[in-house]
Amino acid sequence: MNFRRIIRILALPAALAAGFALAAEPGAAPKAALPPAFEDLDDVPLPDPDLWHRIRMGFVFEPMDSPLVQENEAWYASRPDYIRRFVDRGSLYLHHIVEQVEKRGMPMEIALLPVIESAFTPKARSRAKASGLWQFIPSTGKNYGLTQDWWRDNRNDVVAATDAALNYLQRLYDMFGSWELALAAYNCGEGCVGRAIAANQKRGLPTDYLSLKLPNETRSYVPRLIAVKNIVLAPASYGIDLESVPNQPYFTAVPAPSRIDVPLAAKLAGMSVEDFVALNPAHNKPVAVTAAGTLIVPLDKADAFRANLESYDKPLVSWTTYPAKKGEAVDAIAKRHGVTSAQLRAVNDSFKLDKKGRLRVAQQVLVPMGPRKAPVQVAEASTATIIDSGVAKDPAPIAKPGWYTVRAGDTLFGIARRANTALDQLLHLNNLTAASVLKPGLKLRLQ
Repeated sequence: MNFRRIIRILALPAALAAGFALAAEPGAAPKAALPPAFEDLDDVPLPDPDLWHRIRMGFVFEPMDSPLVQENEAWYASRPDYIRRFVDRGSLYLHHIVEQVEKRGMPMEIALLPVIESAFTPKARSRAKASGLWQFIPSTGKNYGLTQDWWRDNRNDVVAATDAALNYLQRLYDMFGSWELALAAYNCGEGCVGRAIAANQKRGLPTDYLSLKLPNETRSYVPRLIAVKNIVLAPASYGIDLESVPNQPYFTAVPAPSRIDVPLAAKLAGMSVEDFVALNPAHNKPVAVTAAGTLIVPLDKADAFRANLESYDKPLVSWTTYPAKKGEAVDAIAKRHGVTSAQLRAVNDSFKLDKKGRLRVAQQVLVPMGPRKAPVQVAEASTATIIDSGVAKDPAPIAKPGWYTVRAGDTLFGIARRANTALDQLLHLNNLTAASVLKPGLKLRLQ
């Protein structure tokens, strides 16, 4: 057994014991003595084997001797409501992050990094324009394959951004050979850390994290993570009641059409729009554009979403783009499409307007489909077509290649899936859009 493992085995029951001591009445005698040191980490008695237990077992960082650790411990310990809120938000994503960290053999402290980056707020945005759970700035996000366009910002995508962040952190570790230095570089950039190392080398000084001259925020960055790790390790010793998080997946990816109204997708999954967006925060508009052909829903709602989407026989999209010209007034565009100016601005937050409310440049504007006489809302599914749980029996695959005759209840997405063809290809072959309404008897070309 190596020395680091012995330290971890001895430290854990000691930390838990400290929590019990703080909770006891002054002067009260302990009810039971601590058992002798454990030979195996798996024998250490812990509370329910939830996700926190799994995280604790993966901690590998050495204790850090810095007053900044104690300062950050005190800051978090004095804010139990703040901890409760980020645990509540993080419970949606944490299992996925833990799984990915484990697969890569990385220290489990990395799974806690979103606590100090975003407090598990999936659309958190900083003054430096960093965004998402992992707070990627635009340039770094692009370097790691995170699309940022009019429709989507994949820095906010839980799955894609987690993969990109772990790729970036692994690269930084390979570059500096230390997780503390890798984390410092994640915060201030590899150039910042590289220059600090070079400056110390020139002076014959140590080049470990605590010895480097780094920006104030970066100097506190790793101690803050260590403080969070210490609180997770023994919450009772800080007076914190850490809510249990199940050690099981919360969400899964489900096949989805290339475009679908966000409120409709939420309705098909039996979710509120707010809860749906929390799992699919990358979409910038009320239309979800699924380049990967999937959406994220809770595991227990996946079957219902698939069945409801299959049986839904109305248009999936109620918005389209309008090529507005420079100088057009937002009020006039809104009136022409049957929405209020406020509604139009709410779904087009990238407007560049002059003082008279006219467009400074030509740009795409998201508008409701077709002319309207009254303000409209994004289409919602009829409650009669929605099931709460379970799944309807899948229709049989389309056996005959070539052509298919539409029947009552068919949807473009369902036909494409049964014909084992891409939805985009089906639309292209038949000169249709995702919003097209199918009528029984219509013949569709399949190849």
